[in-house]
Amino acid sequence: MSLPPDSGPAGLLDVLIVGAGFAGLCMLHKARKLGLTAQVLEAADSVGGTWYHNRYPGARVDIQSLEYSFSFDEALQQQWRWSERYASAPELLRYANHVADRFALRDGIQLNTRVTGARWDEARQAWQVTGQKTDQSGEAWQARFMVMAIGPLSSPNTPDFKGLGDFKGEVFHTAQWPKTPVDFSGKRVAVIGTGSSGVQCIPLIAEKAATLTVFQRTAAYAVPAHNGPLDSALEAKVKADYAGFRQRNLAMQGGFGSLHPPNTQSALRASPEEREAEFERRWQIGGFALLAAFSDVLRRPEANAHAAEFVRGKIRGLVKDPATAELLCPTHAIGCKRLCVDTGYYATYNRPNVKLVDVSRQPIDEITATGLRTGGQDYEFDAIVLATGFDAFTGPLTRLDLRGRNGLLIQDKWQRGPLNCLGLMTEGFPNMFHVAGAGSTSAFTAVTVCIEHHINWIGDCIAWLKGNQHKSIEPTIQAESDWMAHVNTVAEGTVMLTCNSWYMGANIPGKPRVFMSLFGFPAYAQKCAEVAASGYPGFALA
Repeated sequence: MSLPPDSGPAGLLDVLIVGAGFAGLCMLHKARKLGLTAQVLEAADSVGGTWYHNRYPGARVDIQSLEYSFSFDEALQQQWRWSERYASAPELLRYANHVADRFALRDGIQLNTRVTGARWDEARQAWQVTGQKTDQSGEAWQARFMVMAIGPLSSPNTPDFKGLGDFKGEVFHTAQWPKTPVDFSGKRVAVIGTGSSGVQCIPLIAEKAATLTVFQRTAAYAVPAHNGPLDSALEAKVKADYAGFRQRNLAMQGGFGSLHPPNTQSALRASPEEREAEFERRWQIGGFALLAAFSDVLRRPEANAHAAEFVRGKIRGLVKDPATAELLCPTHAIGCKRLCVDTGYYATYNRPNVKLVDVSRQPIDEITATGLRTGGQDYEFDAIVLATGFDAFTGPLTRLDLRGRNGLLIQDKWQRGPLNCLGLMTEGFPNMFHVAGAGSTSAFTAVTVCIEHHINWIGDCIAWLKGNQHKSIEPTIQAESDWMAHVNTVAEGTVMLTCNSWYMGANIPGKPRVFMSLFGFPAYAQKCAEVAASGYPGFALA
């Protein structure tokens, strides 16, 4: 379907897109297919988003490459070749650049331009957006619709450590890694944080550093990736029926995983021998397959406890020192925090140059000029790596001067949590769409699946509005309230609420503790489709 551009003031875009990661590229492609005028603004000097900024050693996807790709073009699916089962960050960045070139998107992308503010102009029924280029010059745009394609994990979290600025050595953040290679050879290195980025970078840093000291607040569950060259026979099998493969994935809880379908049996009805055998089979498959070992692993604490103890048994078998092994054994439910997919993580602690320090009971006191102090003990380092994650979901928006109707600040709107409907729109902010944000299934869905689903919904919504002579759309307060209640009701039926996680904003001091992601992609996609097919009930149209 192709639509005529909006008739209005000169320079009025149909769509302004913030971010040139996978979501921004996909949205620009969709907008152009619809005949809409669109502009992408990107703060970095390259497309790629997450896979441009996350250059730390070991950075790679935790969804299999064949599933972590776009499906909107059959030729792209068939012709692109992944080299590994789990693609690395450099390869994913090459993929993003390939997409930008293949679909001639670069002329619609303005790099080195950070959006500094956006406000809704009620009189013009348009967004007024300001930005700043790298050379400090300013620029402004106006658009009927604004799509926030900045991702849920794009605002790095740097803890407010006392004395961080006093450290005389090098400080790195995994989400803001330098472009030039970092050489840790012969250096005394500290890594703070053992989430996904820490689990990925620790083994590789340990290979180079003279000493590596890992400061762990909460132990992580990590399962092996069993990564390696992509199996050519599997690739051929998938590509022979890519459409069917995608369709089978869409029926999975996370929009991926049909290569190793979930077991429909309850862990509580299986014998101890059957449970052990199935967990072991899934461990040998690697990745998120373990969480699908039984139907109730993520839903019933008793079933979850069996999976958690299985992984703890693996940790005790992999780590030679019993005391270190116990420190590495998580006590929370498996899956209530992001499961880590690793390569050699636990075995790294068998190296003589690696030490683990528990800071769960005695937090880091301060960063000193020569290292850090915790528990009354001083440690000296040449480099500190902050693997401290992100201000997830809300951070990318609340760090902007974003004003909706009547000057409503997004910070005020979301002071008690990210109110939204369908994870796609927020009341008081007409014609502003979120991609893979709070209230959607983005945290539990293969992100490319989530992105394409959202982009298709947004594009179709804009086309419908224009076709029916509507100028604006936004959810009602009641619809927002109902949706957030639904998100939390679904979470109550899982183990997700049993621990503090970035799903709840628990990694950011002072952030409201609200569960921010929805579990279960198929039901979510069905609900979104029903809303669109029914003329957008729960949304105010003007």
